[in-house]
Amino acid sequence: MHEFAIMWEWISFAVRWLHVITAIAWIGSSFYFIALDLGLRKGLHLPVGAHGEEWQVHGGGFYHIQKYLVAPENMPDHLTWFKWESYATWLSGAALLMIVYWVGGELYLIDASKADLSLLQGILISAGSLTIGWVVYDFLCKSRLGEKPTILMLLLFTLLVVMGWGYDQIFTGRATLLHLGAFTATIMTANVFAIIMPNQRIVVKDLQEGRVPDAKYGKIAKLRSTHNNYLTLPVIFLMLSNHYPLAFASEYNWIIAALVFLMGVTIRHYFNSLHARAGNPIWTWLVTALLFLAIIWLSTAPLKYNTVEDAEVRGLTKTEQVFASAEGFDEIQDIVLGRCSMCHARETFYEGVRIAPKGIHLETTADIVSHAREIYLQAGMTRAMPPANVTFIEPEERALIVKWYRNAARNVPFFLASN
Repeated sequence: MHEFAIMWEWISFAVRWLHVITAIAWIGSSFYFIALDLGLRKGLHLPVGAHGEEWQVHGGGFYHIQKYLVAPENMPDHLTWFKWESYATWLSGAALLMIVYWVGGELYLIDASKADLSLLQGILISAGSLTIGWVVYDFLCKSRLGEKPTILMLLLFTLLVVMGWGYDQIFTGRATLLHLGAFTATIMTANVFAIIMPNQRIVVKDLQEGRVPDAKYGKIAKLRSTHNNYLTLPVIFLMLSNHYPLAFASEYNWIIAALVFLMGVTIRHYFNSLHARAGNPIWTWLVTALLFLAIIWLSTAPLKYNTVEDAEVRGLTKTEQVFASAEGFDEIQDIVLGRCSMCHARETFYEGVRIAPKGIHLETTADIVSHAREIYLQAGMTRAMPPANVTFIEPEERALIVKWYRNAARNVPFFLASN
């Protein structure tokens, strides 16, 4: 079933590409409308009910935009809704989470040294936890705290920090930061789906039926939209973090994530102030730089690695036993130990590499067979590893990797071949 491994890799790539495309569309429209809203100016000749206007130039043309806090006197013939950017981003992200952290859960989701959980239990926690944030956050927004935005933001920050710590007690470092990003993105999309869009529909319906819409619906939607604006940059960081072990493989990854949320606030505050023509808060640059330096320091703090001896104690799954007993495994083990393990080790000894790339260790039999697909794709079918072929892996060795994986994959059920 080696063909399945290749097909699964392309499916994963396609879903990831879709997720990035939809995220660009959502973030782009979100940032644009926040900047537009903050930059509106009140003129002398605005139509009745208009709050402000803005003239913009782009692509060789001029645009004249007017905003109504509630609604115009008459319903326009054409009305563009902004919702599918958010929905598609969340749906594609959920699909990618399932592909990487559910199907590949034995490798990427549960950290056995932290919690003795089955894969099914880990998946249930993964899925169930994403709803907790929205329920708590929505309750806080609808309480009296909804009138106190600063306190509300502090409570939301506290919730995110607690969830980051909680994830780290169970999941791998990669899964911890990724799930915290998904947790936050779920709040953001739920804001669009459950609050912003329904409120806009109420206003449109009132207008269509000749009633004067209540301004409170726009005010509520604006609060949620503002929260989304401040959460966007941290979510992007968390989604990219699985490519950078210094972020996710640190003992303090949940604290790093907390500082990133604060950086999101300082960065957005600067640009929001600039767009609103409310000054030029240069101090935010200094605060952001100090937070980033703190993150760098935390990422280099002493780590508590599992020893090779501890790793060797772990029993092999049935699939791993197939790969370990397949013809040619002894040669593959020698190749991996000689060409890969100097970087992919619990205590690396390749100059300039402090933490194993992507947190992947290749020192024991269990390490190698649990990453069989990655070795096949990265060092067998392609020349992705080692980078620039710095350890001089020979073409014959790559051919042996391909032969070993394909021989073993023939004896693995198709639904396990992706692991």
